[in-house]
Amino acid sequence: MSDHPHRPIRSFVRREGRLTAGQQRALDDLYPRYGIDWPGGPIDVATRFERSAPLVLDIGFGDGEALAEMAAAHPGRNYLGVEVYRTGTGRLLRRIESEGLDNLRVLLADASELLRDGLASESLAGVQLFFPDPWTKKRHHKRRIVQSEWLARVADRLQPGGFLHMATDWADYAEWMRTLAEAEPRLENLHGGYAPDAGDRPETRFERRGLRKGHAVFDLVLRRI
Repeated sequence: MSDHPHRPIRSFVRREGRLTAGQQRALDDLYPRYGIDWPGGPIDVATRFERSAPLVLDIGFGDGEALAEMAAAHPGRNYLGVEVYRTGTGRLLRRIESEGLDNLRVLLADASELLRDGLASESLAGVQLFFPDPWTKKRHHKRRIVQSEWLARVADRLQPGGFLHMATDWADYAEWMRTLAEAEPRLENLHGGYAPDAGDRPETRFERRGLRKGHAVFDLVLRRI
């Protein structure tokens, strides 16, 4: 299998709203301090933090609320949040500054491209994917970020014993995630199915919206063998 597909399918569509003045100021003033510029190619993420610690990659952090809470609750970890939308990134940058979250950095990029080209094998202690776009129509399933090739790449980038925690409020996507993840030989399902609870994952805005609609929430926690 080639590690460089010729025509990558993006799992997102840019529908970014207008930045507020505060969000724009955060991007202008705080991204140089708490953000990581990535022009492509291998990146030494460890040098972007002021200390050495296990690195957790959080994909698609949205408004950053849950990611900021996790960074505050786990000061012994370094967190790298990857997002394509500047609005949520601006909000998170302001929170990083106000709460002094020195173990959290952000990167404006496509996470699949970062995994493919920017991160080394066995460089991550964990990967978090909470409430990604479910692409509910069958003809759009190819746009889902969770695919066999993506899971194989995540497994390669995880250190032995590292975790992959995924969550969704779409039952069809949950089954899709579980089936594909359990077919990846380097990943072990820690609960033999869905996790009994969210663990240390804070409730997100997307989760609350799904619960209001009557959706169930599914968490999958896997470990790199």
